[in-house]
Parts: sequence; structure tokens; C-alpha cells
Amino acid sequence: MSLLGRRAVAIAAVVAGLVVLAVVVTLALVPPPQTGRWATPDPSAGPSLPTPPVVLEPVAAGYVPVAEHVRAKVAKPLRDPDLGERVSAEVIDLTTGASLYRHRADSPTIPASTVKLVTAITALAVLDPAHQFPTIAVAGDEPGEVVLVGGGDPTLAIDSVGAYPGAARLDALAGQVRAALGEQEITKVTVDASVFTGPVYGRWDDDIPDGGYVGPITGLMTDAGRVDPQQVKLPAKRWSEPDVAAGRAFAELLGVAPDTVTRGKAPAPVSGDDAARHDGGAPAPGTELGRVLSMPVQRLVEIMLLDSDNVIAESLARHVALVRGEPASFEGGAAAMRQVLADLGLPVTGVKLADGSGLSRSNKVPASLLTALLSLAANSERTELAGIVPGLPCALWSGTLAILS
Repeated sequence: MSLLGRRAVAIAAVVAGLVVLAVVVTLALVPPPQTGRWATPDPSAGPSLPTPPVVLEPVAAGYVPVAEHVRAKVAKPLRDPDLGERVSAEVIDLTTGASLYRHRADSPTIPASTVKLVTAITALAVLDPAHQFPTIAVAGDEPGEVVLVGGGDPTLAIDSVGAYPGAARLDALAGQVRAALGEQEITKVTVDASVFTGPVYGRWDDDIPDGGYVGPITGLMTDAGRVDPQQVKLPAKRWSEPDVAAGRAFAELLGVAPDTVTRGKAPAPVSGDDAARHDGGAPAPGTELGRVLSMPVQRLVEIMLLDSDNVIAESLARHVALVRGEPASFEGGAAAMRQVLADLGLPVTGVKLADGSGLSRSNKVPASLLTALLSLAANSERTELAGIVPGLPCALWSGTLAILS
């Protein structure tokens, strides 16, 4: 039985660099301003969602899709010259897995943001959906030094005014640090973002890094690198050094001059007797002073898909790499995701991955992989894979796809 609850059809169309998954999911390469529909509503504000528009024609109970009917609906729009010459499309019945329409379905084409479906299913396949990424503060090598260690949580907030409701917060971590150190003076903050490696930008078009839809990908950042955490609609200006910016915010919370923050490496962790205080009561280097935890992986996947969040996507790809023993980089994430796809029995012939967000034109994915992925998520005995379903947006209703006049 389909986990979508009723008979559903998946349409995957890869169209000359622009990809649209209709009916089940729609994502875009460069999304219009975010709607923030995943945000926690204010109960006192009354109903928060308007009446949805009619997106699909009503389907009678018990309707079984017929290939001829599907072809009549899909074939003509896909011949629109505005779509270009490289169109790869497939329609399947998610209940039976039967293919109802194919047009160059196995031809790899630039997939744009539908690569996030690959990122989502591979993340859920290798990470516990309930897993949370830690941001930790430890005692540094110097007395009074606190090292802020990033754990790859892209949604970390500074305080209650964050871009992602429910995110871990630096002000809570600062409170733990002050309680752990007692009267000891804090003199220095160092940041360690070494959980991620390699270049901070992917093989993207030159206008993407500063375009406001993504930023440098580092293992430590707040609000996905936004300069203004309240700028949830895109484009949003990003810090050029998100790890240092996070460290400066943390330093302010601890009463340390922000301009003294530097990058460094945390001492090896210690515990038990090794964490005994020395130097007049100061904790030994590497002693954990506090930690905060990200939202669960399941929630991060939902937000990534619904808002086509590029920074969350790139961060999740790196966590897939870490689990698979690959470098936590663009290259390592791409290699690890491809490995996981193969392990899941999904078709990887001709598949080329360069990032987790789909911003790179070096990505090549056929429509048949996307429909196979959706079918697996809907019908597999591995129920954790169905975690992509809550994040699948519906065109013109949720998510980021819009009609531009």
C-alpha cells in the first residue's frame, strides 16, 4: 500500500536545466521569495492557511490512471519549445510502480533543485531521522579560552530571533558555559568548524555565491549564514565567513570582545578524571562546557524540501559523507550520495553528482531515477525513507515554485 495514503502519480520531468516534479513535488533551481509555511503558526492569530487553489483536477474514488490518458495530458506540454530540446520525463503509478509515460526517461539531464530529493533520501537512509547535530563549547588550551565547535548544524540561531523556529540557540549554550565556569573569567573565543572540509563554494555559476540563495558552506554558522536572521525571504545577504560571524555572536553573549575571535582547533576531548580542574580551578583543555542540539534530521529534510533550502541541502550531503567515510566536502558528499543510491537499489547509470543542492550544472540525473526514488520512498519496507513525504510541496500551493508573469 502506498504510504501516500491513496493512489498517487509521480511525474518527473527534467527539462534542459530546469526541473519540475509535478503532482508529488515541485522544486526550483533559484526559488522566488520563501513563504515560510513551515514556520510554527501563532494560535492567537486564527486560521493561518487560506483556502487552497485548485491545482489538480478532481479524481474520482477508485480511479486507476491509464497510460493513454496520461500521455494525452503530458505529451503536448512537454513539447513546448520553451522547454528546449533536452527533455527527460517519466510518469509512474506510485501504487503499482507501473510506468505510464516515458520520454527519454533514462537520459541524464541537469536536474536543478530536484537533486534535493537525492540528498533527502540518502540522508534518511544513513542517518537516524531523530538524530540531532551538536554544537559544543569546550575549554581551550589557554586559561579563560572557550572553543566553539561546530557540528554541521546550518539552522543554529543566536537567540530567539532566528530564521528557523525550533533551532538550537547560542544564547542557551552561552548560559551553560557560564554555569560550567562559575567565577572564572572568559578571555577568548576560538571557533572550530573543521567538521566540514574543502572549498566553501561549489562548482556554481559566478553569480550564485553572492546571489542570496546560498552562502559559504561551513561546519559552523547561524541562520544558514544570514547576516539578518529575520530575512527569511530570499534572496538574503550571507556572511562571507559564517563560522567567524557565529563566533563573534557567541563572544558577545559571553562578554568577550567580538573582534578577538579567531579560528583554531579544539583540544582533544577529555572526561572523568582527565577533566579535573587545574590552574586555580580552570577546567582542563578539551573539557566540555556545554552543548545544544539541532532539530532532528527528519525536520531538516522537510524544511530543505519545502523551502528548497540550499544551505541545509549542502550540509546534509556532508553528513552523508561523514557516515560513509568520505571527506565532508562537495566532492565527498556527492560520492557518498551516489554510493547510497546504489546500495538502495536505485538506478545510477549515467548519474553524476556535484553537490547536494542542485545549484551546479555539473549534476546529471535522469527522470527515471527521480520516479524510482519517489516510488521507493512511498512503498519501501524501510519506513524511514517515507520521511521525504511530509516535505514534498505542491505546485502553486506550498513550496517555492511560482508562475512569473
